[in-house]
Amino acid sequence: MLTIYGCPKTRSVRAVWAMEESGAAYDYVKIDLAKGEGRQPWYRRVNPGGKVPALADGDFVLTESAAICTYIGDKFPDSRLAPAVGTRERAQYDQWCYFVIGELEQPLWTMAKHRFALPQEWRVSAVIDTAIKEFAVALKLLDDGLGDRPFILGETFTCADILIAQTLLWAKKADVLPESSRLLAYLDRTVSRSAYSRARLREGE
Repeated sequence: MLTIYGCPKTRSVRAVWAMEESGAAYDYVKIDLAKGEGRQPWYRRVNPGGKVPALADGDFVLTESAAICTYIGDKFPDSRLAPAVGTRERAQYDQWCYFVIGELEQPLWTMAKHRFALPQEWRVSAVIDTAIKEFAVALKLLDDGLGDRPFILGETFTCADILIAQTLLWAKKADVLPESSRLLAYLDRTVSRSAYSRARLREGE
């Protein structure tokens, strides 16, 4: 059985959401980052970076949310969460997953770091305005890529949609997601899925 190590209100909801979509049984271990559990030696043996999520499949351990979600999609192919390897659909899936990690979420993380995450003396408030502009550019690319399709690859919901939706929720909380946007309809469509509700419950939100 797979084990997900996670913490509420972090990227670990991506992995839990993917597991809930797959319908497979799994264990969940909560890592209380606020209490420093991510820095405990036992957890550093799971994830040397001390972050969440992490996935254990027997003696195999995987970190990084996008990699974990894709692993889950490949392990449970009937879920259709990840297109078959070697197909054009898989190449497009990879493109959007990498886009989320490399382009869409990075400005949001920059904003967060310079608003509250970094020590006060490391924060540079002027960086926030630049990050907001960078996010707007990435958001436009996403909007154009989605078009009028229900999901990023078309009719089929995949883990790429999980990554995108969780990032858009982050943007909404940061108040940088435009109110009049078809991406809001996309976001509502994705987070209204029962698997997302179950994932939040599993993490204790």
